Amino acid sequence: MSASTSDKPIQIVGAGPAGLAAAITLARAGRAVVVHEAAAEVGSRFQGDHQGLENWTTAGDVLDEFREHGLACDFDRTPCRDGVTFDAWGNRYDFHSELPLFYTIERGPGRGTIDSALLAQARALGIEVRFGSRLRHIEGPAILAAGPRAADAIAVGYHFETSMADGWWAICDDDLAPQGYAYVLVANGYGTVKTCMFSEFKREAEYVARTVERFRDLIGLEMRNPQPHGGAENFRIPVSAYSGQHPVAGQQAGFQDALWGDVRWRQAFLPGLRAAVVNRAVFGYMGNSGYRRFLQKASASGDARRFLHLYYGPSWLKRLLYPWARLRVQSRRRDVTCNHVDCSCVWCRCGGAAQAWP
Repeated sequence: MSASTSDKPIQIVGAGPAGLAAAITLARAGRAVVVHEAAAEVGSRFQGDHQGLENWTTAGDVLDEFREHGLACDFDRTPCRDGVTFDAWGNRYDFHSELPLFYTIERGPGRGTIDSALLAQARALGIEVRFGSRLRHIEGPAILAAGPRAADAIAVGYHFETSMADGWWAICDDDLAPQGYAYVLVANGYGTVKTCMFSEFKREAEYVARTVERFRDLIGLEMRNPQPHGGAENFRIPVSAYSGQHPVAGQQAGFQDALWGDVRWRQAFLPGLRAAVVNRAVFGYMGNSGYRRFLQKASASGDARRFLHLYYGPSWLKRLLYPWARLRVQSRRRDVTCNHVDCSCVWCRCGGAAQAWP
């Protein structure tokens, strides 16, 4: 990077967790940063959505990883060690783990959310965040973190108030969530019920209704003032961690909340990303009978976190299965690379042919 380039503020497109984490990392290294967010507030597309901050793919605790990377953990979270899953026939499987399997967190602009915590940390570091700033082109040093650009999966359902005790419940049943899962998360008097679907998106209303009814039968789901909500996710293995001349991060890149260069992301993440593709393909292939066997093994393991850590990680078998899996798991987003020299497009549509997965 030239001296003149290093003197310019780095522009970040997107104020989600990936964009704010990138901005915080750069600011802590002494760089001037400006974050552009098209919406009027941080986390606007979530509005109180309860999500699980997954804690089983890495050996250590995810909150320790936040701290190691200099990211604040000043957000509300509920550690989840014990929960209940059901198969398509209503059979119950109790999950237990010694360490948190995940943390229930809240997304959106409200107090105590992960989005608000990262925004507060960014502002404390002197980072300028411009809301309502929608960029089409951007010159100079920049990182693109504008979120998903295709629906490879959708999660649809409701936020609600409830008197239910804190906890989590899940169902693996293709009649509720095709090739996915349905879940309920409750923390501090608020909850989320959703079906996470990987196909048949046009029938989402039907699957949401089935999901709500099934949870009412199985756990006595109680919702007050339910508010409909849905979101899309983009999962893929990127050809490159650059779009034109700009690095990309988070779901715009195809990996979650990551910020490393083109070489390092391959070294650090490619084995895990390929394993995830195999996991996705195998799970989608299993069907309800396969889900039942999986839930039986996870429940009988005695420590669901340890079981999932071994199941989800890279292995020689997954390396062998990867060519088969990548044919079954096709992202709805084409990985199109830019053929313009020094392209400044924030979201490039300039052309070029889709490349094969790495």
